[in-house]
Amino acid sequence: MGGRGQAVSTVEPGGLRIEERDDRLVVTLARPEKRNAIDADLVAALHEVCGRLEREPKLLLLTGGTDGIFAAGADIAQLRERDRLDALAAINSAVFARLRALPMPTVAAVDGPALGGGAELSYACDLRICTSRATFGQPEVRLGIIAGAGATHRLPALIGETRAKELLFTGRRIDAAEALRIGLVNRVVDQPADLLGAAHELLDEIAKASPLAVRLTKLAVDAPAAAHPQLDLLSQAVLFEDPEKHRRMTAFLDRKNR
Repeated sequence: MGGRGQAVSTVEPGGLRIEERDDRLVVTLARPEKRNAIDADLVAALHEVCGRLEREPKLLLLTGGTDGIFAAGADIAQLRERDRLDALAAINSAVFARLRALPMPTVAAVDGPALGGGAELSYACDLRICTSRATFGQPEVRLGIIAGAGATHRLPALIGETRAKELLFTGRRIDAAEALRIGLVNRVVDQPADLLGAAHELLDEIAKASPLAVRLTKLAVDAPAAAHPQLDLLSQAVLFEDPEKHRRMTAFLDRKNR
């Protein structure tokens, strides 16, 4: 399986299993008894992961494993008891926004259902790979609430406003084939056993590039439209002075001239 360096695995409080490699973290949701439902403890654990990756930027692979479940949304028992002050506290949306803003690219590897907050967790990642048995959906309106942890703005950006509105208004689930067709996921693998390998292959391709160039590319793509082209010019100015740029271009010219 991909990824440079030896893997060191730990089990964190809150329902996460973390595998650290030289260039990436592999974070697995590990609450199978709750179908990886997102509760307050899991949110706290995800904040800890974000803190680590903000201090020491690395690639991130986020998955629910390959046992047929990514995340079946928020923990409904907890959600039922939350009041308006809890909603205003942005419990889930704050950690998803933090995940979205991580310095280096993130990939969600989805096997089975990604519903409600689980789908929104995957949308917060830069890229998504799934198995053919994956499903995505926002059933919140059927429970009397809105998809309030990112879907109302991230889903239109990913698949277009009209398609996003249909899914948000109806709560309809889509399968992997439709998710690929409308651009919600980047790749679909047939066998669950191949999911993590495919995700690592994608991260391996990203890891071949200059880390600073990738980081600044993500920053530029995610920036508001008003920040361009000034942000692009500033990023390029930084990279033009980076020794890695000189090394890589020299290696390219040396290969070309052989």
